[in-house]
Amino acid sequence: MAEFDVDLFVIGGGSGGVRAARIAANYGAKVMVAEEYRMGGTCVIRGCVPKKLFVIGSHVHQEIEDAAGFGWSIGQVSFDWATLVANKDKEIARLEGAYTTNVEKSGARIVKTRAVLEDAHTVRLATGEKVTAKYILIATGGAPNHGPAVPGIEHVISSNEAFHLKELPKRIVIQGGGYIALEFAGIFAGYGSDVTVVYRGDNILRGFDEDVRKHVRTEMEKRGITIITGCTVAKIDKHGRDFTTHLSSGSSIASDQVMFAIGRHPNVRGLGLEAAGVAINPANGGIQVDGWSKTSVDNIYAVGDVTHRTNLTPVAIREGHAFADTVFGKRPVQVDHATIPTAVFSQPEVGTVGLTEEEARAQYSHVDIYKTDFRPIKATMSGRDTRVLMKLVVDGTSDRVLGCHIVGDCAAEVTQVVAIAVKMKVTKADFDATVALHPTASEELVTMRTPTAQHVRQAAE
Repeated sequence: MAEFDVDLFVIGGGSGGVRAARIAANYGAKVMVAEEYRMGGTCVIRGCVPKKLFVIGSHVHQEIEDAAGFGWSIGQVSFDWATLVANKDKEIARLEGAYTTNVEKSGARIVKTRAVLEDAHTVRLATGEKVTAKYILIATGGAPNHGPAVPGIEHVISSNEAFHLKELPKRIVIQGGGYIALEFAGIFAGYGSDVTVVYRGDNILRGFDEDVRKHVRTEMEKRGITIITGCTVAKIDKHGRDFTTHLSSGSSIASDQVMFAIGRHPNVRGLGLEAAGVAINPANGGIQVDGWSKTSVDNIYAVGDVTHRTNLTPVAIREGHAFADTVFGKRPVQVDHATIPTAVFSQPEVGTVGLTEEEARAQYSHVDIYKTDFRPIKATMSGRDTRVLMKLVVDGTSDRVLGCHIVGDCAAEVTQVVAIAVKMKVTKADFDATVALHPTASEELVTMRTPTAQHVRQAAE
């Protein structure tokens, strides 16, 4: 009789858990996956995929406005929010089915129930069944965090509920200044809502390059989005179907929807971590792991947002794959968390990889900056007041490109390709030697010849 019921028990059917389960099963492991909600996790069900679909749809209004400059005369148009939501739901259901099918095809078994650790090798299902496993992988992801409770917080929605609203809000207040807040600000504004963003910091997109932060704010404000920084939501009052949002500055805003997008926390509560001896990282509240995604318990691992390392879907997938390769493929693989490209599907879009100017100046003695800010070719005929930002951060000593930051149409698509070059430690000379592809916005990346700034850090005496 086998010592354990399964070789691997995965808690969580999101991107990281599914990848780990499939790869481990392909290596011949007996695998079980528990998911209490829907297969696909945050990204597929209530994150990147439905968000991107909403973003794409929200661009249409601007495309119609821009069409006039190119000779198109478009008559009266209408938009139906319910149709958007229904079609999105249909696509998400299709993807959920694909995730389920792919896991089952690999030979892994899915149980649609909650799973809790009883000890280092035992998992108890909500059905009452107990399963023993040689290895356990925790991939339960994260959830929206509303922060400190304020009066009226029960009236607030998160990004989860935003995907299922019965109707498009005419006016919405969004608290937050990161990815989710800005992406939904652009989404709602694109569909015609009056949008106000409230953020406690001095400017939006904390942690991004300063030029990116300024540029995105300017462009969003041009599009009619109100951005209020340096204050927070202190209280929300409900009047029938409407709300009054009171700010810490003393002012108030009327709306028919209030959304908080001020961060996410790891899903660690009620998992039985203490019973199994799994430690929490005191610095970030996620499950503490080493470079191999191993927890404080030798046979228990964790990947993805539940570790609160780098909360991006492709990172969770890479971590899950590396775990399966290492433990079941006997091929040790560690994930390199450096130089990870990322995008913000705000409007305008942001794509970035590598170091910001501030980070580079702190780490390198000589830093050269190449930056351009220009009107894209489409705007010359559409008449739209918009500009594109492109920026390269270069080590002035070795000529290596340390970072690339783009704000404008297709920024994410361009950044994915540039990320390969940055990962390969390409130099500015390599960029300069590359023939430009004309007429594109991205040709600016290989035609910027003169530094716009050069920084030399003085050695301490």
